[in-house]
Amino acid sequence: MNKDMPVTVRRALELIGLYFLGVIIVAGKGIIMPLVLAFFISIVLLPVYRFFKRKQFPEVLSISIAITLLIVLVVAILWFFSSQISSLVSDFPRIKENVTAHLHTLSDWVDRRTNLSTERQVQIINDQSKKLVNYAGGVLSGAASSVTSVFVFVGLLPIYVFLLLFYKNLLLRFVFLWFPQSNQKQVEDAMRETEIIIKSYLIGLLIQITYIAILLGVTLLLFGIKHALLIGVIFAFLNLIPYVGALLGNIIGVLLTLTSSQEVLPIVTVLVTIAVVQFLDNNILMPRIVGSKVKINALATIVGVVIAGALAGVLGMFLSLPILAVFKIIFDRSESMKQWGVLLGDEQPKQSPMNFPIFRKKAKKVEEQLKRDNSIEPPLKK
Repeated sequence: MNKDMPVTVRRALELIGLYFLGVIIVAGKGIIMPLVLAFFISIVLLPVYRFFKRKQFPEVLSISIAITLLIVLVVAILWFFSSQISSLVSDFPRIKENVTAHLHTLSDWVDRRTNLSTERQVQIINDQSKKLVNYAGGVLSGAASSVTSVFVFVGLLPIYVFLLLFYKNLLLRFVFLWFPQSNQKQVEDAMRETEIIIKSYLIGLLIQITYIAILLGVTLLLFGIKHALLIGVIFAFLNLIPYVGALLGNIIGVLLTLTSSQEVLPIVTVLVTIAVVQFLDNNILMPRIVGSKVKINALATIVGVVIAGALAGVLGMFLSLPILAVFKIIFDRSESMKQWGVLLGDEQPKQSPMNFPIFRKKAKKVEEQLKRDNSIEPPLKK
């Protein structure tokens, strides 16, 4: 961006650019989100691809093996879910009995607290059920197109991953040609750092899913909780959505426990176990696995999840954190956009910039000191 341009004009153009970026994402999310997901998957598969290339495998075969291994992993996960759901369906008579008992208990509690008779409660539930059925009918009317979209998405994803890996050199050349020769060293550093951050983050998430599912599932199994493994796996996947996912995982865990037991103790056991596993994950395990090269502050994370969900749905929520990490890397290396990197980052000044003018500057020494104060690794240097 032209440095001679007035600051107010530059900031206005940045905000206009962000607005149009949001409009483009909303209008083309059916095309953009599969490509973004395929990009992240291709980054994760790069080590596998490079391993087979070093073994003198042909280009196409190396890519095909990497994608095949990914498909095998996805099929194994789907098989697990299908087997667990089949077990859940086979327990339907017991589930119906437990749900009825819980509803009676809830009805008695409401009756004591609100003076609503059981008959009145049944009438309210029936009225709400009719509304829910009408709403469900409207949702199901578009189910065919949704299913078609899912099949198209699943079918295109491996093709996108294959082509991104196959044409990676062409795409890299395209990126470099966007920038003048004087800036290409910065572009190279940003791309190398982006690859390392994405790989460490996404591979760390795969490890996180595995140990949370095993740790939570096995612990609940030892406590005699039914559907323990299913609760563990569902919570592990939902935990990928920052903050929001953990809440949904707790709710689903409680609901599955309610359907399998008429007692309160199993529910308390599930909630306490999830809380302990989350504490271990957030404070001990995940920081060691993912590392601290890029930190996104909690405010930016929550806002990013909400905005990504509004723009691109559930997939946007899952991808919000790695996308924010990529944006921060780009912003940190751009003089004209560095303030946006500060807004996303976790480099908290120990003193107020109102009283200490040094924290108002973009000086490199100030940035390195902030990173040291906040235990964040500085950008990679060659």
